[in-house]
Amino acid sequence: MNTALRKKKPYPKRIGTWRLFFRAVLTLGIFLASGALLVMGGAKVLPAPPIEVNQTTVFYGADHSIIGEHQNGKKRYWSELDEISPHLINAMIAIEDREFFEHTGFDFPRIASALAANIRTGTKSQGASTITQQYARNLFLSHEKTWARKVEEALYALRLEAHYDKEDILEGYLNTIYFGHGAYGIEAASRLYFDKPASDLSLSEASLLAGVPKGPSYYSPFSYPERAQERQSLILQAMETTGVITENEKVEAENAPLLLERPGQLADDRIGPYFQDVIERQLDEKYGLDPAVIEQGGLHIYTTLDPELQEKAERWVKQEIPKESELQGALVAMDPNSGEVRALVGGKNYEESTFNRATEAARPPGSALKPFLYYAALEDGFTPLTSFRSEPSEFETGENGEIYSPGNYAELYANDFINMEEALAVSDNIFAVKTHLYLGPEALVETTERAGITSDFSPIPSLALGTQNVRILDLTAGYSAIANGGYQVEPRFIQKITDAEGNVLVETEQEKKQVFDAKKTYVLTNMMQRVFDTSLNSYTSATGHSIAHLVNRPLAGKSGSTTYDSWMAGFAPQLVTGVWVGYDDNRELNHAQEGQISKRIWANFMREGLSEELKLAFPPPEGVVKVEIDPETGFLASEECGPARTVAFEKGTEPRRSCSGKMNEEKAEENNKEEELEKKEERFFDRLKKWLE
Repeated sequence: MNTALRKKKPYPKRIGTWRLFFRAVLTLGIFLASGALLVMGGAKVLPAPPIEVNQTTVFYGADHSIIGEHQNGKKRYWSELDEISPHLINAMIAIEDREFFEHTGFDFPRIASALAANIRTGTKSQGASTITQQYARNLFLSHEKTWARKVEEALYALRLEAHYDKEDILEGYLNTIYFGHGAYGIEAASRLYFDKPASDLSLSEASLLAGVPKGPSYYSPFSYPERAQERQSLILQAMETTGVITENEKVEAENAPLLLERPGQLADDRIGPYFQDVIERQLDEKYGLDPAVIEQGGLHIYTTLDPELQEKAERWVKQEIPKESELQGALVAMDPNSGEVRALVGGKNYEESTFNRATEAARPPGSALKPFLYYAALEDGFTPLTSFRSEPSEFETGENGEIYSPGNYAELYANDFINMEEALAVSDNIFAVKTHLYLGPEALVETTERAGITSDFSPIPSLALGTQNVRILDLTAGYSAIANGGYQVEPRFIQKITDAEGNVLVETEQEKKQVFDAKKTYVLTNMMQRVFDTSLNSYTSATGHSIAHLVNRPLAGKSGSTTYDSWMAGFAPQLVTGVWVGYDDNRELNHAQEGQISKRIWANFMREGLSEELKLAFPPPEGVVKVEIDPETGFLASEECGPARTVAFEKGTEPRRSCSGKMNEEKAEENNKEEELEKKEERFFDRLKKWLE
């Protein structure tokens, strides 16, 4: 039987092959080890990588409550490690990197395990990134899963470990990881999901949040609460395994109810968005902050806004202007003494239109400008009882003899003498133009400039009727100079700005400048209160008669109207408010239906906004007196005359004669002329004649 002999294997050759393989592996290992040592040495030689990140700038109201944030789409705050709940720190370490305090940037057993799994599956699905590597990725790299990115990540991780201690790395990591819905960092996440600072997170809350970064959309407690709680259980188990919590604590945390407080935060819920837009412009334009500082964020901006007043202002603008109408409105409310803007509405709906009509639009104020005219008249020697005839009139103006023919509303005239107090209350245009021309048109321009109104007014006859444009913010600030006894105040939106470390960058103070006489502003204020006095209704009504029933405290004001605009401005001792209503395209108003809206907004806002404040009277300065006047004659009231009216005067300018029965009209006029002649060197009507010729 023939048998085939099997050929023996060449054992020496096989042994030689294995020797070559082991030599290659050893050489590769030495090469990799040398490379690692070189990289680690280089990490120490290279400068420390920058770890600064842009943070959210926070806006605070006057009560220091948060009213908004500027974040370029990212909610980001910075909390130091000792300001973060220990539960959250332990949870993140337990689930993300248990050897964090032991390794130098890498967890080699985890890397080997993940590498083997990826080789088996042919994917890069298994991650092994340490907290340091994740931090490096958050700071410097994209989140794509490529080997090149992993190498870069490793290099940056080594540099971080070489130059920063573990606490700095952990703090930076917790402040930069993404928790979904625009929230970067644990402080933003804690505020978003639980409306509390990160320092106050419970074990249950912390373990829930620690699970979100694995998949911010997939594990969102808002969108997928069941998934989030499943991952929470996994994290609590990891915490028990590492010994940072007991089994009882784990069970208690799993069963604790979770109250997610702020799902509404996902939308833009800034308080006073028009107000905050003004501030963002002022950071650079007014206060000169470096744009890089603004972009980096982390600023704390303490504003003058009163959140409660702002809510009332927005509500009354929306409530009074029909929703379906294209009519727009704006409101500014200020503290007349400090100039601090307490509320600002730039339109009825910010989401539909971000154009700020309170600060950017300039419109004719109509008769709302008349208080400044009558202040100029008081400076020239007028008193509340100075009289002109209210009747259809034509005025020859200019060198070419142009005729100016103003008219009263609805062509209603007294066809008799009326005094300045009555003229202001009923908004008599003829009286205003006669006063304006008597004083000289430059007087009104100069008076508005002193009040802080920045409009470039021209000294023309129609300026007395408010025919030139003014911003709502400027007019309201101008009224402050009347309300506060004669001080020009600049509108202030910001009290203080600090950076992320608490360093003060801006701190504002109001520099008050006396521009008007306190006695005259008090007399003018007393006249402006008559706007709501229905007893002055005569040939026409006091312009505030329609809202008189809403006035439940001392208020002074003046309305204004043009073909296209409706205004109301006025004040209490502690608050001045201006309101405008009209169409953006200068469409003609239907005054019967739309002309009263500004008054209603103003009256309701003042009534509700001051409901918790004392009902303060306007304090009279030294040198003024209030006397009872007989309205028929303008003399001191007596028992022989009709009902009296209380009128304020600068001391020495009040009437000195008492009425005696019903004096005839001719006698009353003669006595009035005599009073004026005693107080003025130049005859009053001679000066008037000179201006009208």
